Amino acid sequence: MDEKHAIAALGALAQETRLALFRLLVTCGPAGLPAGAIGERLGVPPSLLSFHLTQLAHAGLITQRRSSRQLIYSADYGAMNALLAYLTENCCGRDAVCAPVCNPVAGCTSATPKTTAA
Repeated sequence: MDEKHAIAALGALAQETRLALFRLLVTCGPAGLPAGAIGERLGVPPSLLSFHLTQLAHAGLITQRRSSRQLIYSADYGAMNALLAYLTENCCGRDAVCAPVCNPVAGCTSATPKTTAA
């Protein structure tokens, strides 16, 4: 991810409703949610919801697909991981891998394994 795309993604998330919407979609996994269900869960009217969904889609953070007569929205995990990687690129020094990775099928993991005391 480059700086331009990171700024667009962060700008889209820098609003209360869009942040809540994105977080909701992340919890739903690749199956996503229909627009109506998103509006009901967040208590957002359809016209306002459409605006927020468009902003997140233009920032590349969510995807949209049609299923019969419904529009289904899903988080774009690749874009989310790219944003996290960009933000943590120099976290532990160069060439260190410490960014979290989220795979919705396997669940979220840390790049470094956690150890437990015996």
